[in-house]
Order: sequence, then structure tokens, then C-alpha cells
Amino acid sequence: MRREHKDDYQAWLWGEVLLIGLLGAALALFVAYPSLRNTYALPHVRLVLDTAVMLAAGIVAVLAGIRFSVDGRRLDLLLCGGFTATAATTLAFAIAPVLGNEPLHRTEAWAGIGGKLFAMTLIAAAPFSKRRTSGRGRPLGEMLVAVAIVLTLSWSVAHQAGTSLPPLTDDGAGDQPFLLMGSLAALALLSLIAMVGFGLRFRSRGNDLDRWLCLGATLALFAELHYVFTPLLSSRFVSQGDFLRVLSYSVLLVGVWRAIRYAEFGRAVAEERARVAREIHDGLAQYLFAVSTHASMLESGATDPARTLAQLKDAAAAAQQEARFAVLALSSAGGSAPFDSALRRYVDFLTADGLLEVDLEIQNGIRLAPDEQIEVFRIVQEGLANARKHAGAGRAVVEIAERAGERFVTVVDDGSGFDEEEIAAGQGLKNMRARAASIGGGFRLVSTPGRGTALEVVLRA
Repeated sequence: MRREHKDDYQAWLWGEVLLIGLLGAALALFVAYPSLRNTYALPHVRLVLDTAVMLAAGIVAVLAGIRFSVDGRRLDLLLCGGFTATAATTLAFAIAPVLGNEPLHRTEAWAGIGGKLFAMTLIAAAPFSKRRTSGRGRPLGEMLVAVAIVLTLSWSVAHQAGTSLPPLTDDGAGDQPFLLMGSLAALALLSLIAMVGFGLRFRSRGNDLDRWLCLGATLALFAELHYVFTPLLSSRFVSQGDFLRVLSYSVLLVGVWRAIRYAEFGRAVAEERARVAREIHDGLAQYLFAVSTHASMLESGATDPARTLAQLKDAAAAAQQEARFAVLALSSAGGSAPFDSALRRYVDFLTADGLLEVDLEIQNGIRLAPDEQIEVFRIVQEGLANARKHAGAGRAVVEIAERAGERFVTVVDDGSGFDEEEIAAGQGLKNMRARAASIGGGFRLVSTPGRGTALEVVLRA
């Protein structure tokens, strides 16, 4: 465990211990003094609390589903299924039956218990799932279908059992049946398993989401323990456990939302690293290979040492230029000054032998984003290389400017041009199109045999 993560984990652990101590002390008071186990006849507040739980669980399920569609972790699949089951159970068996000011009937109450047990089982199993799935849409669809089937079966079993199910007192004041007490205790046990599981995941992985999930499971555990000592299945009364349950889902909502934002940032960083690695491979690595090849030729006794040495110097100069541009690629600073300097140095290097004259015009004040700087550099590099090597051009004009609120890049040469088949088949053209598309730009090329070539990239707004 890295020291930074170890310190973070220890700070979180002490906070978790303090929270458990406070909630445990409050629970001990409820156990020791039955008069504190108050219930409140607030049917409208109960409906509001159930609605809040349903909405929070639904949002968490959606966010977990989004994470699964991106990363394919079974953890997120199980969380999506568990919170979907929670939201659906609350809506179907706690909210819908009482919308007409009807009391909660025995069938809906017991069906709700079954749905909660299924949902909590999925959530408790989530932290112990370490694999990923190859598919995305199909497992998610299968999970949602399984949730619908289980909830339907839960209601069907409760409906068929009918009066054979133990009756429930309305306000929790009487003796509740053992089956209800056992079910509530099972929910508390599943919450404990989830709390321990997510705590262990945070200790081993340092994932911020696991910390929030553990905190939410802790609050859910004590909410269920309150229900054990205040067994209440009613649409008219609320207890302390209801408020803890709402707080638990609020914490979960914040944690999953933070995880989504962090995942977006992480993917952006990964994409940036992959892009920079590609730039180094496409540019610097090629020149270094040329340097190594020419050095090996000199070592083995080249037939024309002077020519080989000149080629070695050219390759080394090109590698140095590419190294400077690799530094630019790694920079995330805004503005265009480093880009201007790198592009002008490249043009100076390209035109040093006098075979191609290049007029480079960069409008004052125009700004390019870091990703645009890199791709525009490569497009200009490819366009000038084609003009020099393939078209035999003597002059080219590169312009980077803004016109009528639209930023654009043009490369125009006076070379031999290309015909339509060559344009369609050229790998260099495909690369330039792909680079323009990667930064959200439009690409257009016009070439006429004997009259040169003009390419234009219109950058994103």
C-alpha cells in the first residue's frame, strides 16, 4: 500500500470508527430505553421519504449502469441491479398502493420485504465481484429482466399466500411475527456484509467510490437495526430508521456521482497518454531507428561514409525536432506560442536545403487547444511532406487563421497534383482525415494534375 493511500485509508477508517461509535451509542439508547423508540403518525412525510428513496436509488442505478457500460465491471452490474430492485420495490410496494389514501396491505408489505432482500443481496455481493464482462448491453439487459422476474415472483408468492402470511400490526407497538423480525435481521446482516466488503475494497484498491459505498452501507446497517427494534410496516408512520435510510441513499448518490466524474477524468487522461504515445511512435521512434541504422552502417564499414554520415546528421536533427515536439505534446498549457515555435522550427528544418520554399502565416491571437496543436502540426507536416516528396512542389503556403468566426488551417502547394484515384487511395490522406476527425474538425482537399494541391481543415467551434 502506497504511503499516500495508507494515510488516506487510516483517516477514513478513524472516521468510520467514529461514525459507528456514534450510531452504535444512539442505538444502545433505543435498546435500553424503549420509550425512545418513537414512531410518528405522518403519512405525508412517509410518502415523501419513500419517494426520495425511490428517486435516489433509481439515479444510483442509472449511474452504476453507465459505469458498467463503460468499464464492464461486474461490481457496477450488481449495483445497478440492486438499486434498480430497490427503486422498483419502493415504487410498486410502498408508494403506488397508498396513492389513493389506502393503507398498506399485507400482500404489498410482504412483497416489499422480499424485494428488499433480493436487492440487498445483489448490493452485498457487489464488493466481492472482481471480474469484468466481455459484453455490455446484454448482461445489463439480463440483469434488469431478472429484477423484474424476481419482483413479480415476490408479489405473486405474497398474493397466493394471502392470509397464511403473519399479520402485521400497523404502528409497530404490538408483537411482530418472527418472520418479519428474521427478515429485518437478514437485511441488517446483508448491510453489514456490504459495509465490510466495500471497506476491504477501499483498503486494497483505494477507490473513492468504495469509501462512499461503505459509508452508505454503514448508515443502511443502523437503519435496519432501528427497524429490528421498531418493526414497522405501515404507510402512516415514520421512525428514526426511515431518516437514516434516506441519509444512506443520499450519501450513495453523492459517491456514485463523484465516481462518474472521476471516471470521465481518468478516461481523458488515458486517452491523452495513448495519443502522446502514438505521436512518439509515429515520429520520434522512426527517426531514432534511422539514426541507429546509419550508425550501424558506419560501424560495419559503409561504402560511402561521407554520404552515410550526412544522412546520420539529418536523421539526428529530425529526431531532435521530434523530441521537442514530444515535449509540446506532453504540455497541457493553453495558448499557441509553443506551437508557433515548434511549427516554425519544423519549417526551417524542412526548407534548409532550398528544395522547397514555405510561407508560414499564423494569425496573431488565434488560439489552439493542446489536442488541436498536435493534430494540426501533424496535418501540416504530412501536407508539406507530400508536397516535397511526391508532388515536387517548389513553393507551399501554410495559413492558420480565423475568418468570420471560423478557425481554419490551409496548406496549398504548386506541385504536380493528384488524380482522383490517387487521392482516394493515399494512406497519408487517410491519416490527415482521421487526425482532423479526432479533434472534431472538417477536412477538404482539392487537387488538379499539373496545378497543385490545396487542403483545408476547419476546426471545431
